[in-house]
Amino acid sequence: MERVLSTEERIKRAEELYKSKQGIRNTKKENNLKISKYKAKLLKKMIVQMLICLTIYSLFYYVKNSEEIFSKDLINKTKEILGYDINFGKLYNDFSNWLVSQKIFNTDEEKQNTIENELQNVLQNEISQNIGGAEEEKKEETNLSQMEIDANEIKSKYKLIKPIQGTITSRYGKRNPTTATVPKNHTGIDIAANVGTVIYAALDGVVKIASSEGDYGNHLRIEKDDVAIYYAHCNKLYVKEGEYVKQNQPIAEVGATGNVTGPHLHFEIRKNERYVNPDMVLEF
Repeated sequence: MERVLSTEERIKRAEELYKSKQGIRNTKKENNLKISKYKAKLLKKMIVQMLICLTIYSLFYYVKNSEEIFSKDLINKTKEILGYDINFGKLYNDFSNWLVSQKIFNTDEEKQNTIENELQNVLQNEISQNIGGAEEEKKEETNLSQMEIDANEIKSKYKLIKPIQGTITSRYGKRNPTTATVPKNHTGIDIAANVGTVIYAALDGVVKIASSEGDYGNHLRIEKDDVAIYYAHCNKLYVKEGEYVKQNQPIAEVGATGNVTGPHLHFEIRKNERYVNPDMVLEF
């Protein structure tokens, strides 16, 4: 015969049962909290990885469009890397499906759609900014380099003349000099001529530098608007800083001062301090 529990025993049994159920609920809450933290950590890790990938890709894009800084081999290799198609739409769909499958966001359907729309807008903005991929390759076929744009703008605004007649001994770009002191990256064009040959201003402007210091030896920097022209390694300078010179005005003589192996004129063009290949502006 089953023993009848007293009132105190029933209360005690009920309290124990309540504590047992409460302990189960707390355990579930703790487990759910751990799962939520794990999912949040996983999401954060994925976002960081995506940002790192975008940063690396942006660096490749910068290298590809910096011809005056990096070697042709590096730029060509970068273009090859950027040539691989990247389907941002597929990346978005995969990422969105993963979020839904993991149930990272405990929201209703309306909030979930809002989150997906925000993710889609972010990816569309990245595409519009031309961060690599097939779309970038299509634009690359029609777009000009920054140097070509600068050269075309100079030619459209001004009509430069040759500073001297002579023999071209070194053109703009990479070269393999026989002397260790001669830089491998040539920022202008070298025109060999006899010492004392008169140099004429290729463009009118203000003499901003008339100096004998540095590897350029006796040299001039003459500016007009945002265009600066250097005449380096001169034997003698005819003009001084602050003077205004006219196009075709005698400004200096060919020499062999500074870091040189023989008499010549180093003729250099810059636009907003960006180097411009003189062969893109003048026919030598």
